[in-house]
Parts: sequence; C-alpha cells; structure tokens
Amino acid sequence: MTSPSLWQPLTLGRLELEHRLALAPMTRNRANPDGTPGDLVAEYYGQRASLGLVISEGTQPSADGQGYLTTPGIYTPEHVAGWGKVADAVHENGGHLFIQLMHVGRISHPDNTPHHRRPVAPSAISAEQDMFTAEGPKKTPVPRELSVAEIQDVIGEFRHAAASAISAGADGVEIHAANGYLLHQFLAPNANQRTDEYGGTLENRARFVVEVARAIADEIGADRTGIRISPAFPLGGLDEGDTEAVRAQYRYLVGELAKLDLVYLHVHHLGDDELLASFREVWPTAVLVVRYGRERDGIAADIGNGLADIAPLGRFALANPDIVERLRTGAPLNDLDPATLYAGGARGYTDYPTLTPA
Repeated sequence: MTSPSLWQPLTLGRLELEHRLALAPMTRNRANPDGTPGDLVAEYYGQRASLGLVISEGTQPSADGQGYLTTPGIYTPEHVAGWGKVADAVHENGGHLFIQLMHVGRISHPDNTPHHRRPVAPSAISAEQDMFTAEGPKKTPVPRELSVAEIQDVIGEFRHAAASAISAGADGVEIHAANGYLLHQFLAPNANQRTDEYGGTLENRARFVVEVARAIADEIGADRTGIRISPAFPLGGLDEGDTEAVRAQYRYLVGELAKLDLVYLHVHHLGDDELLASFREVWPTAVLVVRYGRERDGIAADIGNGLADIAPLGRFALANPDIVERLRTGAPLNDLDPATLYAGGARGYTDYPTLTPA
C-alpha cells in the first residue's frame, strides 16, 4: 500500500480530483498520418482515466510544430473531431483531459512534416540529433531562425490550438516548455543566440515562454492552463549552463509565470531540490513533479515532503491501465515492453492486462 498522502482529494482549477496521481504526457506515435487521433487513441486514454488528471502526449499546434511521425495535432477540424472522441472516452470513465501543446522547434526533419519545410527555432543552430523518418534515422538539419513577426505568429498558433483543445472537449491544456523543444530552446543559451528582445539576457530568453502562457491563459482561462518545465535537462542538445545559471533562469521564469495564476506548474525534475523548493515558495497553485527513475515506493515522497501536490506517472501507467487500483491494493505491476513504445498498433498500447479482465 502506498502513502495515505496520495489518496487525499484536491481542487485543481475547475476540477475536483479524488487523489494525487495523474497520467504524465508520453509520446506514443499512434495518431493517423494526418495527425488525427483515432479510436485506438481514445481507447488508450479512456483506459487510464482513473488517474483523474490525464495529460496527453505532446500535440503539435501547427505543421511547423511536428517533429516525429504519427504524432497528433490540434489545429484542424479533423484533429478537433478526433480529440473529441478522446475527451469523451476519458470523461465517460471519470477522468479529466488536458492536451499537452508541443512545438518541437528544431527537433524535427522536413521528411516528417506535412509541408516538408526546414524546422524553425530561436537561432539557426542544429540540434545535431538523430531523427527517425520513414527512410530511417537522419540528422536534424540547421533550422530557420524565426523573425520577431514570426514569433508572434507562433504565439497565435498556440492560442488557436488551445481554443481548439477546449472546442474538442478537453478540460485544459499543458504548455510544453521542456524536454528540448521550442520553448525550452528559447531558454537555453547554446540554442538561443539572438540579440533582439527574445535573446541575450535571461529575462529576454524567458519572454517567449511567458508570452505563450499569457496568450493561452487569455484565450481559455488561467484555470485551464498548465505548463511543464525541465530545468537543466540536457535533451535535444541543449545546455543551460552551470547550476547557478539554471537557478537564475528558472527562478525568474517561474516568478513571471506565477503572476499569471496558471492552474499548475509541472516540473520534469532532474534533482535540484533547492530549486524545486524555491518554485514552491512562489507558485500560487498546484505543483506536479515527475522524477526520472522514481520507484514505486517513492511515488508519494514529494507530496509527503511538501514539494509537490500531484505525482504524475509515466511508464507505470503506460504498462498498467489500472495503476490506481494496483497502488491502492498493493497488487503487482505489469512489466513494460520497451519494444512497443513507438511501434504503432494495439500491442503494447491498449493490450496491457488489468486485474479484472474486461
């Protein structure tokens, strides 16, 4: 049995949650080629609705925002209709859906996008990452630097995507400002070498993230807008500097975001608990924390020590649709099959067994 702290109810914006677990966002590459989530995606999320707060995989707000094959979008009528089925499945099973908005920026390849154009980024600096394409792995190319006017266009794309998510029936959105993607790229000095108001100082590097968050909160309400950050995560070729540089950047960023009264801050945490505690001091609403390698007996630790309100689950939830019941009762967990993470189809996606077979 896990800590009693996991089973306390929580009000999260407009939502009443029965416990402190959630589904963490995880790319699964099961959307249709045009980015529309189909019936299998609806089944997958519906299976995991007992987690209460269901945060979707990264979902592109535009064609430029796509990095990987068969990831979902939320910018066309077809996308909205597909996500409507997902929202219905989650709601019918008692959960609440937040769609994560993810613009990959330079972590892309023209082969994987509808328009086959070069990726966009804060600066024309390649991530030098391997990207899987239909023809096999290829290096991410040198991206095209966004102009100031184009940055405003991207903010508009995020605003439209958030409105589309709500139109589809989602309960809110999570802004993906983490894991090496576009918003994170603006924060990292080695990816953002601009000399205008979006680069140079830590205040300028944070500007784009804050403007995206403000636009979305204005569009759908701050109480339906969460944001994810990952301080110091060296993903996608990013280097945010030494510990003090990272702390300065993120303390400023979180302080500015706190003024918007967003519904939650989601921290993909690498281990600087002093920095995490400083977020807790200024953040006015809920804090979600995911730690790499967290074991079953440590799921409630951050809640118990006051660093978090909610503990989102990734791979535990992926392999165990009924993870909430398993944790409540102390039941054994299914093992994850890594070979099926991105393989497509139902295998390793919707076919993990539950304690009580359907």
